[in-house]
Amino acid sequence: MILGYNTNGFANHDALSAIKLLAGIGYQSVAITVDHHCLNPFSDSVSRQIKSVKNLLQEYGLSSVIETGARFLLDPAEKHEPTLMSANPKKRIDFYKYCVDVAAELGSNCVSIWSGILREDVSDEVALERLARGLESVVQYADGAGVIIGFEPEPGMFIDSTSGFTRLKQWVNSPCLKMTMDVGHLYCMHEMPIADYLHRFADDIINVHIEDMRAGIHEHLMFGEGEMSFPPIIEALGSIEFDGGLHVELSRHSHDAPRAARKAYEFLQPLLVH
Repeated sequence: MILGYNTNGFANHDALSAIKLLAGIGYQSVAITVDHHCLNPFSDSVSRQIKSVKNLLQEYGLSSVIETGARFLLDPAEKHEPTLMSANPKKRIDFYKYCVDVAAELGSNCVSIWSGILREDVSDEVALERLARGLESVVQYADGAGVIIGFEPEPGMFIDSTSGFTRLKQWVNSPCLKMTMDVGHLYCMHEMPIADYLHRFADDIINVHIEDMRAGIHEHLMFGEGEMSFPPIIEALGSIEFDGGLHVELSRHSHDAPRAARKAYEFLQPLLVH
């Protein structure tokens, strides 16, 4: 596996500056969150931005994944909306397809997505059918582009756990539908021991997020500030021969991004070499 960092923790930097800083620290992969300041699909200069990012990744020999968790990119008034759970998810589906195109151009390992929050009073069966219909459209598009979709169970969303992901795969079963596994989310949702879940979903995992966390509280924390033990997690990832990016996700640390990224690297890198 290789150590990476999510650019959502560099919200006050442009994409190129963030990538250069992360490469300078020693990171080998970048989880690129598409946002207002980073590969914005609504920008007139997006084609030039994609080319610049591609050239920089190649210059530094960095792997990448594309992340889609920008808070207010699609709707300035409603966080994350619309989603695949919305009554009209077209804007979200089109956004995911754009991200697939970006991933194909950059040679990224996957596009990481999630379900969204169910905001209507409908049955689980109706909601799951709606999610599956939208996801199927995205997966088919990704398949045609040769891109993997990494679906992330997210606390507070309709698919919030690995059991929800398992149920979803009964509706949408495709070789290009894999999982983004956030180990902090496992701890938050009391899905423990974490190593057992990593082994259980070894064949599905394409992308991993890592941070510290406390049980039952969805707050991404700097390593050492939560309750998690990381050596068993790293050991389990090694034992399942995970060879993708292990991406630090500290989106609330953008005010201190360079220091936070270095501190995270100094904590994790020694664990990866033993």
